[in-house]
Amino acid sequence: MARGPFEVWAPRPQRVRLQVGGRVVDMQRESAGWWHPAEPVEWMPGLEYGFLLDDEETPVPDPRSLEQPTGVHGLSRTWAPRPPAPWDGRSIQGAVLYELHVGTFTPGGTLDSAIERLDHLVDLGVDFVEPLPVNSFNGTHNWGYDGVGWFAVQHTYGGPEAYQRFVDACHERGLGVIQDVVYNHLGPSGNYLPRFGPYLDDGSANTWGQSVNLDGEGSETVRRFILDNALMWLRDFGADGLRLDAVHALRDSSERHLLAELSEAVDALAEELGRPLTLIAESDLNDPAMITPVADGGLGMTAQWCDDYHHAAHVALTGETTGYYADFEPLAALAKTVRSGFFHDGTWSSFREREHGRPIDRESTPTWALVTFTQDHDQIGNRAVGDRLTATLDGRDLALAAVLTVLSPYTPMIFMGEEWGAGTPWQFFTSHPEPELGEATAEGRIAEFERMGWDPDVVPDPQDPATFERSRLDWSELGMPGHEHLLELYRQLVRLRREHPGLTDPSFASIDVEFDESERWIRVDRPGVSIALNLARAPRRVPVPQGATALIATVEDARIVAGAVDLPERAAVIMSTEA
Repeated sequence: MARGPFEVWAPRPQRVRLQVGGRVVDMQRESAGWWHPAEPVEWMPGLEYGFLLDDEETPVPDPRSLEQPTGVHGLSRTWAPRPPAPWDGRSIQGAVLYELHVGTFTPGGTLDSAIERLDHLVDLGVDFVEPLPVNSFNGTHNWGYDGVGWFAVQHTYGGPEAYQRFVDACHERGLGVIQDVVYNHLGPSGNYLPRFGPYLDDGSANTWGQSVNLDGEGSETVRRFILDNALMWLRDFGADGLRLDAVHALRDSSERHLLAELSEAVDALAEELGRPLTLIAESDLNDPAMITPVADGGLGMTAQWCDDYHHAAHVALTGETTGYYADFEPLAALAKTVRSGFFHDGTWSSFREREHGRPIDRESTPTWALVTFTQDHDQIGNRAVGDRLTATLDGRDLALAAVLTVLSPYTPMIFMGEEWGAGTPWQFFTSHPEPELGEATAEGRIAEFERMGWDPDVVPDPQDPATFERSRLDWSELGMPGHEHLLELYRQLVRLRREHPGLTDPSFASIDVEFDESERWIRVDRPGVSIALNLARAPRRVPVPQGATALIATVEDARIVAGAVDLPERAAVIMSTEA
């Protein structure tokens, strides 16, 4: 339902006044807890305003504020988006994604400075950028998952106009934009929503705080709040899709799940706009219903992240088997995730101490419905010291990681800097202005890793500005030996993926996997292409299809003989098997 300017849903306060342009205007209560100005108020861009709740004399921001120029505690500012530049859009089928954090992607740490590096992504060959959340949070920098102003673009990134410029600049270069959004919780500072209405479920919590109210009293308006926010990014800002954070934390017992409702709303908008729109869920449920169409009883997500692929690849590359990596120690785990997507598909999970997951319907599900990676913001940043694979692997191992990333049978995602083996860590950083919140965050982080056996002295203080600065990409690395070679390999692999249709065949039936557990080699066959990887610390002879010819090798001394390839230790070769 369309609402007029300055109207607000506030069923909890008994009195609401609008402070705007130096005046205070009483508001009248309507049905269902909506309020509107009791006298005419002219709307125009650039007006600073806020709401006075009950008898308080300090205004609070609009829950639907589009701009917070002085931060989450300041006044809102009226702003009207201009129509996005024309763009036909594109599907994620066959695409390569690139995850980035605006604040650490460039030295400037803004959306405008990010534009200056988009040509690097074009040269790399990726198809979509996936920025971590950019909605308004308290402080100057954090990962973005503590947002409280869901409709406002963070002012330190440049605000909403800068975001429009960023999206247009991406589209001008043929890059789509998939925006990361968080609907499962709100941040700990600057969250005024509970003072307006029942946005949160007081009786339910998840890892990050109180759950969002999706099925209790007043939940219909809360759900509309989320749907309107999602459609805003796609319609008003021109984004091509959304990555939905931790959807397993969306507690919803409604007859119609929020995700199904969102899927149908986005499909309708895509039809209206005449371009593809994508929804990617982050889910650890391993439930194929997530990517099953709503019409078939599913939740209708276009795709979902597949952590199992990461875990299996990480163990194969590093040998690390602590925590949730334990079940992925055998090379058979990597073979299974390459062939079937989920490793835990009803199998015992030692980390969860229960059976977990369900198998994917390999006949009806396209392979591109899974997003896979060997590094991402979570899997690096939630390590005690935020160490990338670069910290423990040499150039040969990083080349293997490149092959496992880019030539995944699924939709591959590259984490910023991975493509050149960035030496900078990606650490957990915050900038809470409240000293007590900052101290609690730092102490909690250190205690968490101490319980896991880490030396607390090595865990960086998330509130220390140096932790944030260390996490910035160092673009001067690009021209350095080793980094330059790895970057060229990523370019070649992305190009190979685009040039050989068999590598993006959407059918699970097109994936064939052979491996030898004791010899530590694995071969993945796709239509017309065979990928052989030697994960052992010794040379191996790997059987390959007759007539195979090399396309790309990660080392110069890989040699194809009749029906086999001789691979040095920790090496891979990609071969054509077309006649």
